Amino acid sequence: MRHLWIFCLFVITLAWVQTKPAGPRLPPAANLERSHDQGGNSDRVAPDAAVLTIKGLCSAPPPGGKDSGKSPCETVVTRAQFEKLVNAIQPDADSASRRQIAQAYPQFLIMAHEAQQRGLDHQPGFEERLAFARLQILSQVLTRQIQQEAAQVPDKDIDNWYQSHTKDFEQANLERLIVPNTRQQGDNVEESMSREATMLRTRAAAGEDFTKLQKEAYEFAGVAGNNQPDPNMLDMHRRGLPPAHAAAFDLKPGEVSQVISDATGHYVYKMDSKEIQPLQDVHQEISNTLRRQRLKEMMEAVQRAFTTEMNRAYFGTKAKEDPD
Repeated sequence: MRHLWIFCLFVITLAWVQTKPAGPRLPPAANLERSHDQGGNSDRVAPDAAVLTIKGLCSAPPPGGKDSGKSPCETVVTRAQFEKLVNAIQPDADSASRRQIAQAYPQFLIMAHEAQQRGLDHQPGFEERLAFARLQILSQVLTRQIQQEAAQVPDKDIDNWYQSHTKDFEQANLERLIVPNTRQQGDNVEESMSREATMLRTRAAAGEDFTKLQKEAYEFAGVAGNNQPDPNMLDMHRRGLPPAHAAAFDLKPGEVSQVISDATGHYVYKMDSKEIQPLQDVHQEISNTLRRQRLKEMMEAVQRAFTTEMNRAYFGTKAKEDPD
């Protein structure tokens, strides 16, 4: 991905930059360095002020060369030009990203200039690579636009989602008792652990303390290092439990579940309290969910009208299954 970004920046550089003979400009390099070191303050820099100056780089050597006594040529990039480039590449670039672009951009200009001097832009395949880069850039621009459109989620849709997915926003304080499937020592362990889980569940339903019961479960299983177990599960959501355990959220406050057994052990839950989070607390979460759905649907809508057939005689039998 990093090489693709570099290549796209290189293509944009070739198409955008204009070199010009040197004029009476203030050297900007030191000012740019200090500005970025201090976090940057672009408001103090005029739009037509130079922010990058590449001395010695111009479209053609100055008449008479170095011995003519004239000022050497240079390429100047103003603040307006640089920001236009940054906004095209990375509109949300922070100061660190802008500094990286500022450091890389002159290198691309110099390398592109040398490549043109060598006639590499006329080599076979160059136009095809340029056209392919154009496709990539257009695809990225479209994707960015669709992402922006998908992010515009109406409040009505958020409210409707909240009303129809109330269970997703239940928040509960639970207690959980874990009885391992196995014991460190002894025979017929599966049957004995199952019996122990049933007995402890009965005592839990009768109101015994879960911490005390958990200690006994660990002692019975021969588990060491859990002298102070904490059975409390605070601010839990239904999706935070394994799917087979989600029924614990259907308990009423004070109720204790039946024993839930799976490959990892035997579990007993107690519902201490439960509430539905208010819409304002989950507004952003719902917005993000709907944004992802809208993005997926919009991207699929673009692709839906088209199909691609690959010649397996050319690409091989795994072409469709493994396009990489």
